[in-house]
Amino acid sequence: VQLQASGGGLVQAGDSLRLSCAASGRTSSIYAVAWFRQGPGKEREFVAAARWRGGSTAVADSVKDRFTIFRDNSKNTVYLQMNSLKPEDTAVYYCAADPRSFSSREIYHYWGQGTLVTVSS
Repeated sequence: VQLQASGGGLVQAGDSLRLSCAASGRTSSIYAVAWFRQGPGKEREFVAAARWRGGSTAVADSVKDRFTIFRDNSKNTVYLQMNSLKPEDTAVYYCAADPRSFSSREIYHYWGQGTLVTVSS
């Protein structure tokens, strides 16, 4: 499975941005997908996760009122809709996928390259 994240960029506080993560290869093996982020000088942290074929989603408490994860299986793509962005959301955002687990921990087997989101105040 290969993952290609895109959609990052420079935005202002209060703006919205939608990240995309396109999966290719053996996508039939995917059980769950997730977004993580790593801000400057910070450890990587969980943002959101979803079961690939529907059902449960999970969003970190720190962003649950502003971020949404959703899938388009017809496009083999998972999205992260980010609203009301804040400067502290500045980070490299990574998408990840796993054939067995749905988790907020970094146990995902496949990782994309990351896309940079910069939020100016």
